[in-house]
Amino acid sequence: MTNAPESATRIESDTLGEMAVPADRYWGAQTQRALGNFAIGTERIPMSLIVALAYVKYAAAEANRSLDVLDADLARVIVSAARDVTEGRLGREEFPLSVWQSGSGTQTNMNVNEVLAARANEILTGRITTAGPVDPNDHVNRSQSSNDVIPTALHVAALTAGREMLLPALDCLARTLAEKGAAHTGTVKVGRTHLQDAVPMTFGQEAGAWASQVESARDRVTHALDGLRYLPLGGTAVGTGLNAPPGFGEGAVRLLATTTGHDLEVMPNRFAGIAAHDAVIAMSSTLRDAAVTLAKIADDIRWLASGPRTGLGELRLPANEPGSSMMPGKVNPSQCESLLMVCAQVAGNDAAAGVASLRGTLQLHLAKPLLAHTVLGSITLLADAVGSFTDHLVVGMEPDAARMRELAGLSLMAATALTPELGYAAVAHVVQHAHEHGLPLAEALAALGYTDIDVETALHPDRLSGG
Repeated sequence: MTNAPESATRIESDTLGEMAVPADRYWGAQTQRALGNFAIGTERIPMSLIVALAYVKYAAAEANRSLDVLDADLARVIVSAARDVTEGRLGREEFPLSVWQSGSGTQTNMNVNEVLAARANEILTGRITTAGPVDPNDHVNRSQSSNDVIPTALHVAALTAGREMLLPALDCLARTLAEKGAAHTGTVKVGRTHLQDAVPMTFGQEAGAWASQVESARDRVTHALDGLRYLPLGGTAVGTGLNAPPGFGEGAVRLLATTTGHDLEVMPNRFAGIAAHDAVIAMSSTLRDAAVTLAKIADDIRWLASGPRTGLGELRLPANEPGSSMMPGKVNPSQCESLLMVCAQVAGNDAAAGVASLRGTLQLHLAKPLLAHTVLGSITLLADAVGSFTDHLVVGMEPDAARMRELAGLSLMAATALTPELGYAAVAHVVQHAHEHGLPLAEALAALGYTDIDVETALHPDRLSGG
């Protein structure tokens, strides 16, 4: 059903005719049609994209006014309406459309155009209507096309979320892990490869490696975000700038930079910015890479905290909540599991974004709403999950130093340090003999005649770990 219920409605119209819309909503006929035509799933266009679109409309109105292609009074009320969105006075209830719409995002662009026009007209006339004096197409969408404003808004929204949410979360996690490592530079433990005992190391080295990984992920995210600074605004439908006055794109982008606080520039080739979204795909793959890094760390911590009595038991995790509805006293690594699920979703989002970008046909990329859904969703998920993981697990996580030393003492892989002196085959024989007879390395060496080796010095864990 495309029309709203007859009670409490008003009549709006577009080029296809009249539509009944809810009287208390600001959208118009095209949004109402889209609600009926795309009643698909529960996923809605991210509100962060809507807010970024409002910033774009704000900048476009001011640029059009300065170029004398939009009346100053109309520009003023469009700006005021846009600020109602950016400042939260017009919220999610006015922007109800599904992600699953036209690949250009035209329905969402028109939803924003209609809401801003109706609010502007309310300011001027006291009536909620898109019928004028402010028109959604002729005034709010002046000098623009869905094809250039949707990717422009996506870049701005991703920059905002990435710089304000994700980068600080990654910084905090890296710093917290580094602090854990620095506090335990002398805590010796056994290293593990293939889930088997390996040579000794310290927990400081292990946590320091995690911190370094997160720092590298943060640097890659920073670089990918920098690629989103370039905007196709002013290219209109295909990149030629048809129906936009000279200087519109440059002027609007300067204003957009001022209002958002981002260092934005016009894309060198706006044809490419409309036909393909390479910077967005690079962002998506970088988010996937960060998810891979975070999943490795979460899984490492989960393994090291296993037990606590019958597993590795090397890490003690905060007991945030009861771990089982059946087994009293059980504490689970729930923050690790939550982060692992988020990382899986981010990897899936990147797969969807990659497949969607196979539809960048000729002069138009045909999956802009899906890219907004996946990339903005991934940024938000990672930022939230990393913050939760840091606050509720890493801050309170502590190594069990006694357990680490105990397991390091049981490992036979310290014998690797004797290889330069005895040779690989001889050391392998010592290790096999120790394992088969349940002997410490010192006793196995003595039993095999290696009595001249100062075992305590040669195999001391602190020496072998570099501690």
